[in-house]
Amino acid sequence: MIDLKKSQLLMAVFFGMCFILLWPNASFAKQPESSYWYPEQLLNWTPEKDPSAVFNRSQIPLAKREVLYKVNDHAQSDAKLVALSALNPTTSGVPSQGGRDFYANTFSYWQYVDLMVYWAGSAGEGIIVPPSGDVIDAAHKNGVPILGNVFFPPTVYGGKAEWVNQMLAQRADGSFPAADKLLEVANYYGFDGWFINQETEGVNAQTAEKMQEFLVYLQKHKQKDMQIMWYDSMTKDGQINWQNALTDKNSSFLQDGNKRVSDSMFLNFWWRDQQSSAAKAKELGRSPYDLFTGIDVEANGTSTNIPWQGIFPEGKAPITSLGIYRPDWAFKTSETMEQFYQKENEFWVGKSANPASTNDNGAWKGMAHYFTARTAIEKLPFVTHFNTGSGKFFAVDGKQVSEQSWNNRSLQDILPTWRWLKEGGQAVHVDFDWETSYYGGSSLKLSGAIDANNPTHIKLYKTNLPIQEDTEIALTYKTDLKKPNMKLGVSFIDTPNQFIYFDVKKQSLNQWITDSVKLKKFSGKNIAAISLLIESDNEVKDFTTNIGEIKVYNKQEKHNAIHSPKQGKVSKIEFTKGIYADVALAWEPSASDVSHYEIYRMLPNNEKEFVGATPNQVYFLSNLRRDGKETSTNLEIVAVNQEFKRSKPTTVTFEWPPYPKPEADFGADQTVAAPGEKIQFYNASSEVTEAVEWHFEGGTPSVSMEENPVVTYEKEGVYPVTLIAKNSEGESVLTKEAMITISEAAKDIKNVALNKIAIASGQCAPSEAAQYAFDGNVKSKWCALGDAPHWLKVDLGGQYAISKFVVRHAQAGGEPGAFNTQAFRIEVSTDGENWTEEVKVTDNTGAVSEHSITLTNARYVRLWTDKPTQGGDQAARIYDFEVHGFQK
Repeated sequence: MIDLKKSQLLMAVFFGMCFILLWPNASFAKQPESSYWYPEQLLNWTPEKDPSAVFNRSQIPLAKREVLYKVNDHAQSDAKLVALSALNPTTSGVPSQGGRDFYANTFSYWQYVDLMVYWAGSAGEGIIVPPSGDVIDAAHKNGVPILGNVFFPPTVYGGKAEWVNQMLAQRADGSFPAADKLLEVANYYGFDGWFINQETEGVNAQTAEKMQEFLVYLQKHKQKDMQIMWYDSMTKDGQINWQNALTDKNSSFLQDGNKRVSDSMFLNFWWRDQQSSAAKAKELGRSPYDLFTGIDVEANGTSTNIPWQGIFPEGKAPITSLGIYRPDWAFKTSETMEQFYQKENEFWVGKSANPASTNDNGAWKGMAHYFTARTAIEKLPFVTHFNTGSGKFFAVDGKQVSEQSWNNRSLQDILPTWRWLKEGGQAVHVDFDWETSYYGGSSLKLSGAIDANNPTHIKLYKTNLPIQEDTEIALTYKTDLKKPNMKLGVSFIDTPNQFIYFDVKKQSLNQWITDSVKLKKFSGKNIAAISLLIESDNEVKDFTTNIGEIKVYNKQEKHNAIHSPKQGKVSKIEFTKGIYADVALAWEPSASDVSHYEIYRMLPNNEKEFVGATPNQVYFLSNLRRDGKETSTNLEIVAVNQEFKRSKPTTVTFEWPPYPKPEADFGADQTVAAPGEKIQFYNASSEVTEAVEWHFEGGTPSVSMEENPVVTYEKEGVYPVTLIAKNSEGESVLTKEAMITISEAAKDIKNVALNKIAIASGQCAPSEAAQYAFDGNVKSKWCALGDAPHWLKVDLGGQYAISKFVVRHAQAGGEPGAFNTQAFRIEVSTDGENWTEEVKVTDNTGAVSEHSITLTNARYVRLWTDKPTQGGDQAARIYDFEVHGFQK
């Protein structure tokens, strides 16, 4: 099973798999985000009603790919590999076209994966989840089909038999509306089918029979290359009964006589040997490689104990294919990109970090031991910048054009086939470098020492590239050596292990330079591999060389001009605070062979800033900040072809609203203090504020022009505070009467809610009841499921003077920041019946939020979570709620 007894599996589903549903609202709350649905919402979905839909479409067709040859005698290509991977660690709020975080799950071992399942969905957000568009693009570029997920959860985790019945409802003519919608969604978004997992209890044999009909209907009406994968959970009697094998109880969901029901089945994890499954598949007339024997690596990754002989017996053909549940373990358990890529390499290649030598890797040999790497590199031009799909900045042709960190897997290159296949000297280190880039956010870095007597041969790419008379190969690099000490190697399909080496001669210390080689003499051959040979006549103890681009292309081939995008326009724009714009751009696709489009902003000083890129014909700029008091902004859309040549830009202009006056606002770290105690005030006025003027009656200083002054009061009493916020357009004055209380009683302020009696609107489990928000332990929490708002109430046991609240949200307890409460209110009451709102927050993102208030009397405090997370997840998560005050 996707195992109820292993809580980490389904808990990850419920607390990690969340999406934002933006339709049917007419405007974007933020930027467009990936979809998810419940059955009723799926049935009502159309692209026309969903403003995010067009941004979620993949524009990259599924590439053809081949095995060609292997470098590891243990590896094979008959058995396949499917990965069920949470390619976004939280599924709430997944941007349609990448985001602004450098650290992202830029999975790159596509060469060993035959099928990818976008693992997502929960009872709290939605159970039908298509892959995000950037992931579809990355998978297709590498020739890997990718499936969306239909997940009917167990009832203990919120699953409802009602959802199963809604999905299986039929029209009078016998057709299935939900099946038609699943196919429509896949066709529109451009992905390759669905993984269907029915784990909801309480259905019967008739439901199971209907599910089989549903699957057969999908088979009959799907496009030829679309795939439907079934999960070993429900049996033919409707019971949730994981078989861990293909048996008479579940085989009817794969094949029923002459009827193909599903294209494949993922078998659950509790197995020792799969001989019986293979025999059953053959009995049904199906290949045993249509069965994917599951292994669960979410918790332990490469330390997971797997009975490998039960799938891959030594010296024999594999028994079944392999299914991996949650290889995103590598990302989830890492803290840096370097650590993530190291764990990825160990997972897929093994500790040797050499796919040609995996036998001595230990118990976890890596997927390269069992599977031959495939390649989708088979037509010209082929260009790689070793761009992993995220960066700390963005570079174009070696020049940094944006300082903004980013991720966008649509831009990920096909990365080296072998990580790392080094022959000869082993003192040369190979890795990705996120500090240096020629295009995108990364490059290939060679470093270490060169042995004069033992050159290092680094095999990078498996290809099948045809050479014509005008074909050239080019290398762009920079080095701290006086000469490159490098040769560019190629081998050919007829003899893939025999390399021809070309000298790299151009010299330019620590500057990007390109050297090219004509391949005319090899015309008619096909390149099988591309490599680098690092050698030197003398010992080199310490060097660094970055490879920014490798390109194989036909130089004299007549290309049509790269046409500029046509009909560029702002299709929608919304302004916030007069200085931020959410801008939706659209244009007609160029007629030429376009790889993607780059979007630039022209700044008032005439400099050009990169703001994004996409292979789509739409792009959304979120929170574009006004530059000073500019009245209009010009955006340029540039088409980039497969050789990375650029068109002339198409310019789109929009006008800003009048520059706004400031809005004064402020707060303090405490509102109750002892005489002489320091109080830190902080300016929270709108961003357009250019100057501030504070007035502190009874305080020292009494007037301040500082941004965040520190003030003391010597005498007990209650005092007002005034702030004047100013800019060229005017000023705003805010006075908070009776804001500051100075009293000797301030020395007695403490968390008066600690271990007090609490109740709530609900709880996820007994161990997550209301009391755990008041136990002072950030390892425990109050959690509530169901539709928001949720409430949490504490009885302080007597009247207290309240001065401050501290709320510790999900991230404070170790959960992702996407689960921090976004919108909440705090109310107080003296009698538990009549309530006064003291705090209202609509835009929190932090793990801990502190809220000082004017001294208020109360016995009861109530917290409302109006928007429990940053996305669509409706579960409230409060790890600690402090109420600071002293007894009256």
